[in-house]
Amino acid sequence: MPADFHTFTSESVSMGHPDKMADQISDAVLDAMLAVDPASRVACETLVTTGLAVVAGEVTCGGYVDIPKIVRETVLRVGYDSADKGFDGRSCGVLVTLGRQSPDIARGVNTKSGAAKKRLQGAGDQGMMFGYASRETRQLMPLPIMLSHRLVARQAEVRRDNIIKGLRPDAKSQVAVEYEGRTPRKIVNVVLSTQHGPEWNSDSAQRKLHDAVTKHIVRPVLGDWWHDGIKVFVNPTGRFEIGGPHGDCGLTGRKIIVDTYGGRGRHGGGAFSGKDPSKVARSAAYMARFVAKNIVAAELADVCEVQLAYAIGVAKPTSVLVDTQGTGKIPDSRLARAVEDNFDLTPFGIIESLGLLAPIYAHTAYHGHFGREPDECGKGTFSWERTNVAAALRKSAVRVRSK
Repeated sequence: MPADFHTFTSESVSMGHPDKMADQISDAVLDAMLAVDPASRVACETLVTTGLAVVAGEVTCGGYVDIPKIVRETVLRVGYDSADKGFDGRSCGVLVTLGRQSPDIARGVNTKSGAAKKRLQGAGDQGMMFGYASRETRQLMPLPIMLSHRLVARQAEVRRDNIIKGLRPDAKSQVAVEYEGRTPRKIVNVVLSTQHGPEWNSDSAQRKLHDAVTKHIVRPVLGDWWHDGIKVFVNPTGRFEIGGPHGDCGLTGRKIIVDTYGGRGRHGGGAFSGKDPSKVARSAAYMARFVAKNIVAAELADVCEVQLAYAIGVAKPTSVLVDTQGTGKIPDSRLARAVEDNFDLTPFGIIESLGLLAPIYAHTAYHGHFGREPDECGKGTFSWERTNVAAALRKSAVRVRSK
């Protein structure tokens, strides 16, 4: 049979993209509330537009949090610190409209003290969540999304270190990879759009910016994947001075494919940022990644997608599905049973095993929630990126197979 060649593309956005800026504000608020009260219930949404940040949602927190201060600190950390950039964290308006969590939701989620009773904690909502892992990269992530994330992360480094003068926080990346079957063979094209100052507006300046971005951002990120046949597009419209919230309204939760696997594998539809871990839309998606990554790390499959489904107020998942897409060493149904034997998939079990009550979420809100390296996350690797269950899972799978 002829080889199956096809091209798959993923994109990412920088920490200065308006949607990602909204995500970071929502998660900074979440972190602050968890820091003063780990039992906080948070559903925080943010909108950013020209000169204004609006923080809304439903929360229950047993301590005081200075939300306007958190908003301003986050905006300044992202890099919007001047009216010349279209947004300034020191002078922007901040509107806070937060109510209390619905008591109807709280009935199914909150539990009395005691470990046994806590294990009865129900899911904060219904829904299905997916996790994915594959052998394409060392991080067991798809190559297109990993390279896309690395490009915008490198853009932030180059901007902060002033390696290319005049870059601004807003940026988007896109990487197209040619595959032979499941194996990535080469990079076809790269798109990097980066906000910049007025000094780069002329056609001749844009050509120089193209060369500088290729030299200092694209080629270092691609490394051994670089070849002279790659088409590199830098600011394809010809300029990108107006960006961030001044150029486009930003909202929490609008970059769900960027946050996950770049379109590889399925997505349940739920966003992550601004949600405390009682919301399975977030915590169960982290657990699904944890399970899928450990299955691949255990060499039980080369590709693995895990689906977990929940009913609001019910502790145990209503279904567990493992799909190894024909690469599994044992049948998927048996692998699903091994998963249930080795992972506590209740909301309480997920929170306990992954340590999700710690204020760790601000680091997740840019450059992807999955595949992150320890030095990117401030306090070591994210717990759902560990492969510490792989050995036990491998032994369990053998027992399941022998039954």
